[in-house]
Amino acid sequence: MAASGQLDEFNTVSETQNANVTNCNFGSNDSHNIVVATYPITVGENSFEKYWKMAFSGTFNSVDNLKVWKVSGAYVTGEGIDTNAREATYGGAETFVTPTQTTSTKATQVLPIAEPTGANLGIAGSLSGSLSAAGSSDYLLMQLQTTGSTPVGDGNQKVFRFQWDES
Repeated sequence: MAASGQLDEFNTVSETQNANVTNCNFGSNDSHNIVVATYPITVGENSFEKYWKMAFSGTFNSVDNLKVWKVSGAYVTGEGIDTNAREATYGGAETFVTPTQTTSTKATQVLPIAEPTGANLGIAGSLSGSLSAAGSSDYLLMQLQTTGSTPVGDGNQKVFRFQWDES
């Protein structure tokens, strides 16, 4: 038995699904697999919100305990990544709305920089949710935010880790 996981991104007014995205770059455009040099974020502004789901396929009994966190890439002055992923006070499954560059009202938690002790991304609206066949997580929202003191053209890469339990 082995579950395969991939990250799908959802964009535009019509909730267009882009399966198995190859990068998680943030930018000044609502699109997937962004080339940062083409869509830079203006200092003091935010990236467009990112709506992602972890999608699972393959043969498995159960996938649960979904976790996401930043494993490397230092924050520079005035920079941060906010998310809806959280271990406490999980708000349940978010609904898709057209991604915006204004400060997110859904991605309001600082992205963890260490492995969470428990799930911080839900399935079917619950952190204790599970999949027993192909399916997806709840939406994972993230937004990169900057201030006027964030260095221009930093190019500082971040690495995210997605982890789950499988049986």
